[in-house]
Amino acid sequence: MPTEQKVAVVEEIKERVQNSRCVILSKYIGINAAQATDLRSRMRDQNIRYKVYKNNLGQRALDELGYGEAAAFLDGPTAWAFSEEDPVAPSKVIKEFSKEVAHVDFNGGILAGRIVSKDELNDIADLPTREELIAQVVGVLAGPLRNFLGVLNATPRDFVNVLDQVRKQKEEQGEAA
Repeated sequence: MPTEQKVAVVEEIKERVQNSRCVILSKYIGINAAQATDLRSRMRDQNIRYKVYKNNLGQRALDELGYGEAAAFLDGPTAWAFSEEDPVAPSKVIKEFSKEVAHVDFNGGILAGRIVSKDELNDIADLPTREELIAQVVGVLAGPLRNFLGVLNATPRDFVNVLDQVRKQKEEQGEAA
């Protein structure tokens, strides 16, 4: 018979999975206290909840939500990263941190209701951020406008240049006469 505390943890996991755009299960082994604090701080800076649960409770929650296949990612000490806002942020933080601490790595996850593998999470981590994508779109849209303004400015400038050359030509003709 499960205790009330275990039932509450399973409910907490289920609620966080349901409310998150991205859930990442990652290896959490061979990491010291200072590194763990650093990783949690980076997660907090990106509004990501990061917590370690017992694997059997996580498996129960995933089974109840219909993500039983994701329970395969619960291998050894596993940390959960929940992001309600940015679906790419947790994978970026974990991938960056894994460059510093080799023991931390992806196991797998759930992205927008779909179970994703370690390789897919690595690919997602390489995507540009939302802000970078917006800047790229603005740059693409601004290019034609910049060119159009250049054409509009060229007509008066060219007209002034023609008038200036006509003036110079008349001055030269006046001096020659």
